[in-house]
Amino acid sequence: MRDIAPYWQNYINGAWVDGGAGRIAVLDPGTGAHLAEHALANGQDVDQAVQAAKRVHLSGALSDMRPIERGRMVQAMGRYILDHKDEIAEVLTREQGKPLWEAMIEVEGAALYFEYYGNQASTIEGRSIPLGSGYFDFTTYEPFGVTAHVIPWNYPIEMTARSVSAALATGNTVVVKSPELTPLTNAWIALAAEAVGFPAGTVNVLCGLGHEAGAALASHPDVNQIVFTGSVPTGIAIASAAARNVVPCVLELGGKSAAIVYDDADLDAFETDLRWGIYFNAGQVCSAMSRVLVHQSRHDELVERAANVARKLSVGPGIDRAESGDTMGAMVSEAQRDRAAGMVADAEAAGARIVTGGRKLNVPGAFLEPTVLEGVTPTMTIAQEEVFGPVLSVLPFRDEDEALRIANGTPYGLVGGVFTRDLDRATRTARRVRAGQVFVNEWYAGGVETPFGGFGKSGYGREKGREALWNYVQTKNIAIRTR
Repeated sequence: MRDIAPYWQNYINGAWVDGGAGRIAVLDPGTGAHLAEHALANGQDVDQAVQAAKRVHLSGALSDMRPIERGRMVQAMGRYILDHKDEIAEVLTREQGKPLWEAMIEVEGAALYFEYYGNQASTIEGRSIPLGSGYFDFTTYEPFGVTAHVIPWNYPIEMTARSVSAALATGNTVVVKSPELTPLTNAWIALAAEAVGFPAGTVNVLCGLGHEAGAALASHPDVNQIVFTGSVPTGIAIASAAARNVVPCVLELGGKSAAIVYDDADLDAFETDLRWGIYFNAGQVCSAMSRVLVHQSRHDELVERAANVARKLSVGPGIDRAESGDTMGAMVSEAQRDRAAGMVADAEAAGARIVTGGRKLNVPGAFLEPTVLEGVTPTMTIAQEEVFGPVLSVLPFRDEDEALRIANGTPYGLVGGVFTRDLDRATRTARRVRAGQVFVNEWYAGGVETPFGGFGKSGYGREKGREALWNYVQTKNIAIRTR
């Protein structure tokens, strides 16, 4: 196991610098021990980063570049990350808690975003519009300018890569506010940008508290576009601040996603979906399968299968779990663990039954047993609000209409799932599920190429896929009278 530097700085205008708000401690959730300290940015630091990004944008260094050349630089950032993936994954595991093999998947996913969007840089093309004799009219797409990226703690390097790669590919500059709980791995985003030759100020990465650095970034008058992933209350605050400056946002605000399991579903295969859908990253996934709605004829069987999946998981420090398999690491912090455990206890008090799990492990670190609940009703808090932990609620339904009423009966609408051998029923149900993405017979089907985003309180705008590119450009129309 490598030594981790005791102190990490912010990266502003091509230099590693201290923070005006002092330092923040980073803890290892797998042990509860102190891991490192990180510079903590204040409003003045944010302004310096924004001004640096603005100078690069106004210089034309990125927007004047041939897109295919800019795309090659974005791709090279991905290769840089892959070249350092072992080191990055180890730091990620120790700051976030996930098993080492899951951390490796995240780092490789981060690199893939740079590869994908680097390939897309030269494909953002305008069109000509016929206006009749005497006119030549065409559209172009121009970068917004300075883009702000407020990153969540559950996938710190991959979520940063997801939006930063698209922003750079389209010629924008970026200011990243990394999460206070997991700020360390974003250093490699800055190192990658520096290594491939982006001008100083193109990419700025700083860690700061949400109410100070985050608020300063979201409300900054020289920020031209904002991307945020996180909670609904914080998303509302960011959107409100952006609205005062008439700045567009992309908001991904979580979900309470449901898998609808019909009576003809392949439950053997579905056990794999359970493993990945709710226990990957200890359930700290915006699109986690937090609810399973199962036909009443298969309810008892599915509950037992889910409990068996949960019981098989080996739970412990992620750094000790390098091989992929039935393992789960810590949650990101004791506070997050205690919140999830409290929601389980409240659900039990409201009439739900804990089939397995539900308790904190009596060891150092932020561990919660993989949990399965039955007897959950659609109106319980556990069925309406995001737990963001390894907690599965199982609810029975009688027919298709009831399943859809339950599935669509929350304020969220991020993803959903349909499991059945009947393709007609699958497509019919998928059309009626109120969500931005619907998986059929495989949870997390898709990839970087497929658009991702929510309905309702799950937010607006899309990330991933070509759809995400339009978040970072604005349309200009040029009409020329030729005679």
